[in-house]
Amino acid sequence: MQEENINRAMIVVQMGMTPSAKQALVDLAPKYILEQFMEAELMVNITEHELVPEHVLMTPEEKAELLQRYKLKEHQLPRIQSGDPVARYFGLKRGQVVKIIRPSETAGRYITYRLVV
Repeated sequence: MQEENINRAMIVVQMGMTPSAKQALVDLAPKYILEQFMEAELMVNITEHELVPEHVLMTPEEKAELLQRYKLKEHQLPRIQSGDPVARYFGLKRGQVVKIIRPSETAGRYITYRLVV
């Protein structure tokens, strides 16, 4: 991973990981972002499911602009858990903000923002 300049990876397993394998992931955590999924969790691409709206990670600059524009503090934003399947899929980390774009019958689309906790 280091030679290819890769710092994020998804590990897909058929069954649960052994304690020693989980510990190896913890040991690699400072250098890499590793997310473990069970094979059954990925049988359907959750990002393309009709009930899952589009999620877009905001840059720190976009986050600051959002908070300033609406005169908000970070704690006033709606939240999304870091363990949420979509948050895990995208590797979202605590403190990041994701823009969620939902289809709307009246407005065409409805945009909301969520803080990862």
